[in-house]
Amino acid sequence: WAEVRAGTPAYMAPEQLSGKEVTVKSDIFSLGLVMYEILTGKRAYEANTLPELIKSREEGTITLPSTLVRELDPVVERVILRCLEKDPTKRPSTALQVSAALPGGDPLAAALAAGETPSPEMVAAAGEKEGTRPGLALAWLLAVLVLMAATTYLGIRESGLRRIHPGNSTEIMAHKARELIASLGYPDQPKDSAFAFDYDSDYLQYLGTKDKPGTGWDRVLAGQPPLLYFWYRQSPQELFPLRYLNISLTPGVVTFTDPPATFSGMINIQLDPNGRLSYFQAIPPEKQEHTQQFSKEPGATPPNWQPLFAAAGLNPGEFHSSLPEWNTLAAADTRAAWDGLWPGTSRPLHVEAAAMDGKYVFFQLAGPWTTPSRMAPPAETSSQKAGGIFGTIFAFLIFGGGIWLAYRNYSRGKGDRKGAWRLAGIVFVLEMLLFLLLAHLHFSNESLFLLLMAISTGLFVSAFMWTLYIALEPYVRSKWPQTIVSWTRFLAGKVRDPLVGRDVLLGILLGMVWIFVFYLGYLFDIRLGERPMLSSTQVLDGARPAFSMWFGHILGGLLGVLLFFFVLVFLRVLLRNAWLSAALFVVIFTVPKVLASNHKLIDAPVWAIIYLIAAFAVVRFGLIVLATATFTANVLLNIPFTLDSSDWYMPVSVLMVLSFVALALWGFYTALAGQRIWKEELFE
Repeated sequence: WAEVRAGTPAYMAPEQLSGKEVTVKSDIFSLGLVMYEILTGKRAYEANTLPELIKSREEGTITLPSTLVRELDPVVERVILRCLEKDPTKRPSTALQVSAALPGGDPLAAALAAGETPSPEMVAAAGEKEGTRPGLALAWLLAVLVLMAATTYLGIRESGLRRIHPGNSTEIMAHKARELIASLGYPDQPKDSAFAFDYDSDYLQYLGTKDKPGTGWDRVLAGQPPLLYFWYRQSPQELFPLRYLNISLTPGVVTFTDPPATFSGMINIQLDPNGRLSYFQAIPPEKQEHTQQFSKEPGATPPNWQPLFAAAGLNPGEFHSSLPEWNTLAAADTRAAWDGLWPGTSRPLHVEAAAMDGKYVFFQLAGPWTTPSRMAPPAETSSQKAGGIFGTIFAFLIFGGGIWLAYRNYSRGKGDRKGAWRLAGIVFVLEMLLFLLLAHLHFSNESLFLLLMAISTGLFVSAFMWTLYIALEPYVRSKWPQTIVSWTRFLAGKVRDPLVGRDVLLGILLGMVWIFVFYLGYLFDIRLGERPMLSSTQVLDGARPAFSMWFGHILGGLLGVLLFFFVLVFLRVLLRNAWLSAALFVVIFTVPKVLASNHKLIDAPVWAIIYLIAAFAVVRFGLIVLATATFTANVLLNIPFTLDSSDWYMPVSVLMVLSFVALALWGFYTALAGQRIWKEELFE
């Protein structure tokens, strides 16, 4: 008890005078007494004896400093009064928080100067609170709108999809596929079906490496063979996919090859955008009951292949017989093949067909580029092996290093655990949204199992993000706390904070600059023979797949930003210089892009500028700006821009663009924090 009361009684906190536990908050009370006396010239409490002093601390009131010093800053007075709260829990936690609350104080600089790591609460309390200057915010918003208009113009002008000009929506194409399947001898209604658009990746790679069209891409895109195709599949049982989709690990997404077409009665079909047949496979019954005998004797009449040629838009007279080359999973007792040319081109076309008991089970149009999917791929080149080794090492560093750092920080009590849990919660919600938007669901036990898988993978991805955040956040907070001010506020639930709004608006602006720079560079690439832009086909598939891409890129943006930060942190530890680390960061991410380019002299400055913007966004503005910029660029570079009302996908495309306009307007409004754009006297 005597040790508790050691010191000068006149500058003791009430709990210290009473002999209770003394904490840092007791020193804060003493600091408040000293500040009061320095600024007013008088003591906050006057007493002649120790009992009077104790009573004054517990029951007495103090004279407001502003009544003694009229010109005293109200902010300073509030800080002093908070320090002199009788309840210790109502006082500032540390002297650094007192410094942060005083006018002109920089809490982050004070903490770093003292060799301390600022707390997440201090980081959130730092930075601007009044809102962005209206003129500056308006200039950013106008720049976003101008760049959006320019991007839309360039996107329409250089769109490869506009040259393909698919004239039928997924619903119409699915109807055509069902009609065609019925006409080929399969009229029964399926229990389940799925469909979507996709690009022929084999043909694209062939055109990019072995048969470059040069400046003739318009003819290639509009003619045959088709680069864009529509796939449809149906099954007498529910389609239950076995794989996970991309980095989000979303289960339950049906593709043309998943689930594998091995169940009797499954039918896979591909059509070009005009509805012409390019692929057909029907799995016959595993055990077939023969209702009629089909002659296999030599000289017997073969099946009539004419309906298949007609469905493909081909003239049989322009083809000559050849040997079959492709083995299908559909059992067949009759096979045939023909060689010729794709209509209107000089490109070779190999046609194959097969039947079982006179019923069509297989048909395919193949070119030199068609790659067998059930055979071992060609041996990897040395560069591919090196890339695989580098990717494995990088993944090991991310996973292994992240887990080690996270364990180290967690065991030492470091890391913004509340923020990490909130981030994990956001990621989990995004994972479940992606599952609901993409998964092929029914009211069945299989769908319940898919839900359990989605929860499992969602928890895994969330745990990975939690681990990576705990691994990185303490270091960033100790070295670059200014980069996570708005991010910390956002994770604290302050979504409408003006700094959060400012960084969202600025992130969209930087994302639009990225896109504009990329388009300008790609314009030169196109003039040198590069293909026009081919956007994602998810927008073609409808609103659900389109907005799954929207939400998916939010998740990708968050993961990308954390990985960027991981690399920057590693470089910062290695080089011990922020800007030198940023420069090497640009080199590391630019070089692989340039090496993979066919036009290195053009693409080198383009990618350097893009990653310079990324490095600048991280070092100068922080996490939210970079995440928003990444999200903006990834979405808008993957949508098919169009203002043609005859394009059935125009409403979804325009809605995607308007979503970023709306987000920019929200950021602008929030950044103002209630400030007027125009002064009232301008209208008087």
